[in-house]
Amino acid sequence: MPFASVADFLAMGGHAPYVWSAWGVTLFFLLASVWHARLERRQLIKGLKRRERREQAHRAPHQDNAAGGGGHHDA
Repeated sequence: MPFASVADFLAMGGHAPYVWSAWGVTLFFLLASVWHARLERRQLIKGLKRRERREQAHRAPHQDNAAGGGGHHDA
C-alpha cells in the first residue's frame, strides 16, 4: 500500500489542496454537465410538445374546410 494510513492518503504527500480541489472541480463540472443535459432535454421536449399542439391547432380548421368541400361556394 503506498500510504501508511488514511490520514497520509488524505494528505496526499503534502499535495492535498491541489489534489482534492482538482477532484472537486472535476466532480462539479461532471454534475453540472449532467444537470445541463437534463435541463436541455426537458426544454426540448416542452418545445416539441408546444410545436405539436400549435401544428394540430393550425391543421384543425383546414381539415374542417376540406371535409366540407374546401370552403369554395359558387353563387
